[in-house]
Amino acid sequence: MRIPPLYQRPSWQRFFAGVVVGALISWFVFLFQYGVFQEKQVKTITKQQDRITNLEQHLDTLMENNTKLNEENKSKLKIQDFKVEIVDHKKYNLAPLTLHNLTDEVVKDLNHLIAMDVESLSKNKELLRKAIENKHYPADDKIYKLKIYAVYFDTTLELSLKIELVR
Repeated sequence: MRIPPLYQRPSWQRFFAGVVVGALISWFVFLFQYGVFQEKQVKTITKQQDRITNLEQHLDTLMENNTKLNEENKSKLKIQDFKVEIVDHKKYNLAPLTLHNLTDEVVKDLNHLIAMDVESLSKNKELLRKAIENKHYPADDKIYKLKIYAVYFDTTLELSLKIELVR
């Protein structure tokens, strides 16, 4: 069996030459587009890295200033962080993600208390209790209510909460 001698006809020669030229042109277009895309990505990454370093420097400066102020005002401690724990979450078989979302919601509600004096916050403990206990927290098509079980004041406000299913 023999292959027909189509390569000798001028029409087939033009077709194969067109295929080769088209492949080369498409390869160069691909390389150009890929290079432009990579250049944009590199610019974005360098901008983000610069912003991260600037923010880290800013955070370090703020933390140094905060520690200096705390050392100057040893009698007046300030709230710097929150630790929220839901004590009886196993009672409702909450998924870890749902538990995390509930604690995040509580922390978001408490964010306005950062840099507040521990002394004044301990005097207004009942206001803190009402702010948490009067709010309903939706999660997974259910609504939960949180009750404060224990509160510990230091530079870190530690809350232990009990959970109740509203509906």
